[in-house]
Amino acid sequence: MALRELASLEKYLGLKKPNKYSTQGDKKVPVLQNNNAPPLVGLVTIACHLVKEAKRPELLGDGAEGRAVVQQWLEYRVTKLDSHTKEDIKSILKDLNLYMQDKVYLAGNQFTLADVLMYYGIHAIILDLAVQEKEQYVNVARWFDHIQHHPGVRHHLPPVVVLRNRLYTSRHH
Repeated sequence: MALRELASLEKYLGLKKPNKYSTQGDKKVPVLQNNNAPPLVGLVTIACHLVKEAKRPELLGDGAEGRAVVQQWLEYRVTKLDSHTKEDIKSILKDLNLYMQDKVYLAGNQFTLADVLMYYGIHAIILDLAVQEKEQYVNVARWFDHIQHHPGVRHHLPPVVVLRNRLYTSRHH
């Protein structure tokens, strides 16, 4: 899966020459074969390298705090999201929903690499949720829908239907 994500990230970044990837180990950790340099290992390491190669530093966050928040979410993606069990899903969604309560993007008000990789990582989870479950995580659903409609991000993934605002009638108003 990580190899498809990296290929999609390359397309999103507008990189013309596709890189050569392989995987290593049981967890199929991605490896970028770098021409004369040593290979780069790991989804986050390679993704950050691609962003720098594309000369898109804003995707890594603005300022020291912004960069730290982006790195935090990239680390979360690899350590928590990629190794989740079925029992972890509700906890992950609950935590993310609470965090996204007052944010447009993971790093506040700026679209970053963290949004792209978290979107790729959480896509299968959101795809499997029933409509009622998506409604429980309204902030996650809002963020997810926003990211999936961001130009060029969704490449290899099918769209997920997310209901917009539900309007309830009230006779009290």
